[in-house]
Amino acid sequence: MRRLAALFTAAALSGAALSLSPGTSAVAVGKGPDCCKGTINTSILHTYDSMVAELKKQDAKQSAMELEVIGQTVKGRDIHLVKYISNPKNPTVLYITQQHGNEQLTTEGMLDFIKSLGNSNKSILGRINILIVPMLNADGAMGDVNFSLDNYHASGGRHLTRYNANKVDLNRDHVAKAEVETQALHRMLAKYDAELGIDYAVDLHHQGTTAKADGELVSGSILYPTTSSVDAALVEKSKQLGAVVYNAIEPTGWGHLGKYVGGSANTIARNGLAAEYGIATLLFEMRGMSDHEYESYILGQKSNGYLIKQTVVTLNATAKAIADGSITKQDTSFWNTLTEQG
Repeated sequence: MRRLAALFTAAALSGAALSLSPGTSAVAVGKGPDCCKGTINTSILHTYDSMVAELKKQDAKQSAMELEVIGQTVKGRDIHLVKYISNPKNPTVLYITQQHGNEQLTTEGMLDFIKSLGNSNKSILGRINILIVPMLNADGAMGDVNFSLDNYHASGGRHLTRYNANKVDLNRDHVAKAEVETQALHRMLAKYDAELGIDYAVDLHHQGTTAKADGELVSGSILYPTTSSVDAALVEKSKQLGAVVYNAIEPTGWGHLGKYVGGSANTIARNGLAAEYGIATLLFEMRGMSDHEYESYILGQKSNGYLIKQTVVTLNATAKAIADGSITKQDTSFWNTLTEQG
């Protein structure tokens, strides 16, 4: 599966179509949301330790990359920030994955994106600052929590859960900031927003498997801030970020996006980061989860390839559009007709 994911990623970064030989199994790209069901094997996913090892490997290889520990989880795991800071005057984008520990394919795609910033995407780094939190909720990702996961469905030696070790949803903690993971994130946000001025943020998640738009299953859904605490200009800037993603995913033939139906509370990162720091934010909810107590929420591992590719395409497109300034010219009128998922 990792070899397959690597093929998808290489195709995404090069802009080439992926061609698999006849009889190849586990073909996800081309079928998109209609692809696959079945159990997930968590042993094919990065563990926290293997993710950290990869980050340290890339840090040693990439002169432009810097790795910082911004805090610790409830169970004492370091929370890492990947930094590419070339010039404080450059626009800055923040990417966040795994606020929810059972939403890991975005992290798999993020690791491939980080590798690309050392080679195929290296040329953009002089025009943009990139901040990446690749696994905020490491305890949930490792199933190292203070409550039972016996009713979770994934196989592979470990379970992954939405919550942190204290059974708190971190993406409902952006006002109270009661949990150490959220506190670490906001200390980092305050520091780098003051130093750089964080312009954009993409918060990457997963959702269930049955959402549809225009009568078809979605590969993911997107949404801008919907809180009354954010002014119209910042909402428009967030919509431009969404336009970049929509224009990159929708024409692929395997991707199909809907408008996410989300709340307006500032406790959610999409709203809270925009309200507190003036950051243009976009939520992207990929289809399917890596583990859950509801079996219907889990998308089989044969679909991993297209979901990882969808993540990489999103990261690649947004970083390039911010770096070259084309994001400011995006037409946001598609939001007026984008179907709310149901």
